[in-house]
Amino acid sequence: MKLKRRDFLKLTGGAVAVTAFGGLGFDLTPVHAKAEAAKLAGTKQTTTVCCYCSVGCGLIVSTADGGKGRAVNVDGDPDHPINEGALCPKGASIYQLCENDRRLQKVLYRAPYSDKWEEKSWDFALERIAKLTKEARDATFEVKDAKGQVVNRLNGIASVGSAAMDNEECWIYQAMLRAMGLTYIEHQARI
Repeated sequence: MKLKRRDFLKLTGGAVAVTAFGGLGFDLTPVHAKAEAAKLAGTKQTTTVCCYCSVGCGLIVSTADGGKGRAVNVDGDPDHPINEGALCPKGASIYQLCENDRRLQKVLYRAPYSDKWEEKSWDFALERIAKLTKEARDATFEVKDAKGQVVNRLNGIASVGSAAMDNEECWIYQAMLRAMGLTYIEHQARI
């Protein structure tokens, strides 16, 4: 058997690779995720869309008690045409949006010119937001423009939307803002 120099180098490189990596315990046989399957047993899988940006990656949310309990797992949807199961870092951490032990449970309020935060009730926060919104709307609402045309617009409040809202929530939110007369309505995904 005649061995050319190139063939000798190929065989030598292959032998070195097998020798170097052969004893590391690599097993190329398919492995089934038994722990993941056990964790998701008895859950209901529901498809949804990631709420973080305008890409619209598909998600599979697993909920306990056949869909009546809390979310126990969120994965990328491999059948979704946009992301094919892959998720960005924000999408991969979306589970923490609903299950997070560091999530604030109480309203924190800092009075004007104060340097301390105080815990307040939700009723206090909602009443204060409504009061300040009404004051700003009353002070800056414009019925007619300089030409005398009816415009019914609110120039003193603007909205930038939220990355944690889905399309339906955004639609309801912008409908409310337009009913108040806002003209400066934007969303985080467009910025």
